[in-house]
Amino acid sequence: QVQLVESGGGLVQPGGSLRLSCAASGSIPSYSILGWYRGNERELVAFIVGDDTTHYADSVKGRFTISRDIVKNTLNLQMNSLRAEDTDTYYCKASWRSLTIWGQGTQVTVSS
Repeated sequence: QVQLVESGGGLVQPGGSLRLSCAASGSIPSYSILGWYRGNERELVAFIVGDDTTHYADSVKGRFTISRDIVKNTLNLQMNSLRAEDTDTYYCKASWRSLTIWGQGTQVTVSS
């Protein structure tokens, strides 16, 4: 079964940037829905369908950008203008047909 592994989390000052990546251990269909979520409640941050249809939570619009590389089977989240309230564990998720796969999460801490 395909596994997802996140990376790129860390400690950053308010106003700073981080880039999260999610690498799949195998091939993921191009029609799959890939998303980033955060927290124990798995709050939606952003998702992408195909390589150009995107949706963002209101709280991150204009600051975060989701992208994917279908050939490399990777998902990215560029996070700019980070705020203290963005502090959380970020998870990637892949869904296609009846299958849903979660990564193990990566911690993002925004603090001075």
